[in-house]
Amino acid sequence: MKEEPKSTHLKKEIRLIDAISIVVGSMVGSGIFIVGADIFRNTGSAGWFIAVWLIGGIMTLVAALSYGELSAMYPKAGGQYVYLKEAFNPLIAFVYGWSLFAVIQTGTIAAVGVSFFKFLAYFIPQFSEDLILLQIGDLRVSSAQLAAIILIMLLTYINTKGIKGGKILQTVFTATKVLSIGGLIIFGFIHLDKQVWNQNWSEVWTLKKITASGEIQWYPDIPALGGALAAGLVGAIMSYEAWNNVTFVAGEIRNPKKNIGLSLIIGVLLVTSIYVLLNLMFLAVLPLNDIAGAEKDRVGIVAAEAIFGSIGTGVIAFLIMVSTFGCNNGLIISGARVYYSMAQDGLFFKKSANLNKHAVPAYALWLQSVMASILCLSGKYGDLLDMITFIAVFFYVLTIAGIYALRIKKPDVHRPYRALGYPVLPAVYILTGLAFCILLMIYKPNFTWPGLIIASLGVPLFYISKSKP
Repeated sequence: MKEEPKSTHLKKEIRLIDAISIVVGSMVGSGIFIVGADIFRNTGSAGWFIAVWLIGGIMTLVAALSYGELSAMYPKAGGQYVYLKEAFNPLIAFVYGWSLFAVIQTGTIAAVGVSFFKFLAYFIPQFSEDLILLQIGDLRVSSAQLAAIILIMLLTYINTKGIKGGKILQTVFTATKVLSIGGLIIFGFIHLDKQVWNQNWSEVWTLKKITASGEIQWYPDIPALGGALAAGLVGAIMSYEAWNNVTFVAGEIRNPKKNIGLSLIIGVLLVTSIYVLLNLMFLAVLPLNDIAGAEKDRVGIVAAEAIFGSIGTGVIAFLIMVSTFGCNNGLIISGARVYYSMAQDGLFFKKSANLNKHAVPAYALWLQSVMASILCLSGKYGDLLDMITFIAVFFYVLTIAGIYALRIKKPDVHRPYRALGYPVLPAVYILTGLAFCILLMIYKPNFTWPGLIIASLGVPLFYISKSKP
């Protein structure tokens, strides 16, 4: 059988609008319709509820502004992996890439894929996560999990046929997603309940814990208040996660020195606006206890039912399906480029460094799909998402610290764009991110230690990779 011809370089097919679509599409999945319940249970008031979304958005925007400098200096495939390698060393970069492959990217792909079918089950019950097709001991495999694997494989296949098809799919679904959520927000404010709105804002800054049953618990001291905010921020930051994925495809972006930074800033601002407006809309139609006690934390469904009546569930289910489909496509496109970059450095499976005849790293794409499928079958994708937030923020902090390292190590390297507000704004993110991670280690150890262990496994794997001829 004749081997297909291979390309030797990535194609510059991604325009600014496509790059923005990758930023927005990768960020907005199903989380925004669900995590609000847990955020509200930890904060207990409308003011702090919205403040958490704003804090998460501001943190992400500051990080995006800082990444602009790095992306302009190193407009190469692999993005954050490349920045860590240049600022520090290959070991730290490898540990990041390993974490991405083991849990951050693949775990998110798995969780988002299953979420698509959980909501498709509202229309076709055969795709329900409760429909168990296979059970071996404690391992239970549902139709939603198997269908998610098929979807991941389908999107992977589409993306092996070239970046053009993947970027068109991404842009179409992102535009549909933004317009649909915008419509939901408008309809929500049209149905604003003045009595509910006024009651929700009667105690704006009273920070307290509300249980799912509506019971109020007061935080005993200031450290506990900090822990409450950190716990609330987990959901928000998880919803903002994957904003940096556009840096992974830098090698395929037209005019990357300009457009990567622009896409990050525009995309993060757009998503922050969507998230804040959507959660303000929730406060306009739902009493606080309905947000805190939403069944299975599905605040979006409760809000849609308040707006549209009995068809509300179908409206939100369709919206989440559009969101998760586009989100998964963006994650699949971008993640493989990191493994491609690692393989070029001899730190990942050798074949991942090759491009196929369509100028995409097909082998890396398929490896990613296999890992994501394994995580789908594990049934632990929800737990993995909890760990992702801690690991991701830790590496964001480290990457932004790399700006200071590179200013010292490589002061003469051309910087077409410099981090806005340097040295203050990057330092603010580093301090805020470190405080967030420390508070999580104290108050949510189940979120942190498993993630740290997974990331730490990258150290021996790095030396094993280096020892191979």
